[in-house]
Amino acid sequence: MSQTADPARAAWRAALAITLALTVVRLVALFVTPLELYPDEAQYWLWSRTLDFGYFSKPPMVAWGIWATTALGGDSEPFVRLSAPLFQAAAALFVFLIGRRLYGPQTGLAACALYLLTPGVQLSAAVVATDAALLCFLSGALAAYVFLPQTDGSRRLVAAAGAGALLGLAFLSKYAAVYALIGVALHLVADREARKVWSPPTVAAALGALLLVLAPNLVWNAAHGFSTVQHTAANANWSAAELFNPGELLDYLASQFGVFGPIPFAVLAGGGVVMALRRRLTRQDLLLLCFAAPPMIIVAVQALISRANANWAAAGYAAGVVLVAAWLLRWRARGWFIGALATQGVVAALFLAFVLSPELADRMGMANAFKRAKGWSQLTEALTDRAMHDLSLDAVAVDDRFMFNAAAYYGRDYFARPDAAPLRMWVRTAHPQNQAEVEAPLAGTEGGRVLAISVEPDFTPEMKADFRSVSDTEIVNVRLDSERSRGAELFLAEGYKRRPRDPLTGLPTPP
Repeated sequence: MSQTADPARAAWRAALAITLALTVVRLVALFVTPLELYPDEAQYWLWSRTLDFGYFSKPPMVAWGIWATTALGGDSEPFVRLSAPLFQAAAALFVFLIGRRLYGPQTGLAACALYLLTPGVQLSAAVVATDAALLCFLSGALAAYVFLPQTDGSRRLVAAAGAGALLGLAFLSKYAAVYALIGVALHLVADREARKVWSPPTVAAALGALLLVLAPNLVWNAAHGFSTVQHTAANANWSAAELFNPGELLDYLASQFGVFGPIPFAVLAGGGVVMALRRRLTRQDLLLLCFAAPPMIIVAVQALISRANANWAAAGYAAGVVLVAAWLLRWRARGWFIGALATQGVVAALFLAFVLSPELADRMGMANAFKRAKGWSQLTEALTDRAMHDLSLDAVAVDDRFMFNAAAYYGRDYFARPDAAPLRMWVRTAHPQNQAEVEAPLAGTEGGRVLAISVEPDFTPEMKADFRSVSDTEIVNVRLDSERSRGAELFLAEGYKRRPRDPLTGLPTPP
């Protein structure tokens, strides 16, 4: 065996070892944590009960993943979340392959370690959402893309088709995969040698595979009024009255130091500018910048115009972390690299400790970060316990989509009974605002006798006013931590008849 092969094999083994070790730790945390499902996680579980090629607000991959893991082990919280750490483990190994192909095995290993300890990745591996699958398939597509120049003939066509198929799977995970298409376009414009790789047959193989994978979701969207696309566009929340929000931009930039890591984000942002101005970018650097920069910059513009969540730039994580690892090794900045690993390792350890023991998070002043993963099962238990003692109910109604999703999951045993009243969503406005209101609205035919729960105090009087009479009111209060609680009002309502909604605001008119 050649001497040059030994470092590559050793780095690959090390990458496998650290990925496996951290994934095992994450899996243990999933099965031990007392934290409940976030309401969004419960919604994705609810989707997974009916497999489809699309859903109201997201592409289908998150529901497919939950369906697969719950088919394996049941509907408990760990199996609902099981796909998240597995997707992130695969993404980390793809990151290693990207770094090894572009810079060598040492960079690949460094990038893999940095990726695994990225704070945003750590969170994404602990909750079931769209980002884990997105990062997995985007990393795979990028790995295939950087492999293309080293191939020819039929192997190049296979690699191109593989890149297209993986990108299609990324689109089925989250439409933020469009940043990869922007990255490809930028790279082909900026690098003449890269354009030589893409002959007409290669382009046809990649686009054909992409469209083949994506076609079912496109057909689903067309049949459902492009609801997922519309929801994604609505998240931008642009308003002509407020098109300049420097505070939101500063919040977004600050959040990137948190989710990407303080040292890696400083290196990526500052180093990118310095390297570009001094014209010291290598062809490999340029390739990765084309994929890492668009999400960061476009989401920054979005934050300035309206608002942006910290994870909206996640599509640039894989390329960005490889670039950071390559620069730190090239600059011989060993201390900074160790500092980045140590800092993010401490953050990862603390996060896992908080997941395992929410009481520790409470004592250290971090309980607020976990409040949305507490208290839902107790509220649902209060609701279903009361519903089971009233066999004359026509429906069980809630006024909040989070409560609807949580009740659907934590009350699944009750609502699966043949004698159970159906779970319904009271629609506050003139038109539905979320999937629960679209698919399970409280109808007049079910409003004779309703057990209602209101978790939105401002909505409670409006909800009651839609009924002829209200009785047997009960206040339920669930303690979340030493400072916070979640309350709800349970009541029996009869004679449902929606009052008129204001034609301008869509809100209920005064009774």
